[in-house]
Amino acid sequence: MKFRYAILYVNDVTASLNFFEKAFGCTTKMLHESKTYGELDTGNTVLALASRKSMARPGTSPSNPDPARPVFEIAFETDDVQAGIARAIAAGAKLQRKPKKMPWGQTVAYVSDPDGFLIEICTAVKYS
Repeated sequence: MKFRYAILYVNDVTASLNFFEKAFGCTTKMLHESKTYGELDTGNTVLALASRKSMARPGTSPSNPDPARPVFEIAFETDDVQAGIARAIAAGAKLQRKPKKMPWGQTVAYVSDPDGFLIEICTAVKYS
């Protein structure tokens, strides 16, 4: 098996696609004509977005994310964390934690997207 995609349940798929394009340079891979599902081209793994309302059909009700108590995060790697934060905030993200140099050498910061999902902006992990 291979990990194919992760789906974030959002209020407005089109707005979220636009946010991820502006904040992180992703490109929209597709947007369903219903505008309730879309995918971003992020490299080897797809970041998909589905509307919360569309999940009522299969009988599920996704909860709202809380960046103060996340159950997961997504991460974008960059050589310039500060510039990544500035770009994300200009696109509508909220700063959750300023950049911090970790003991293993990686610099890590956190923002949340307009729906409240926690997003790590970090440098590469240096493996020895």
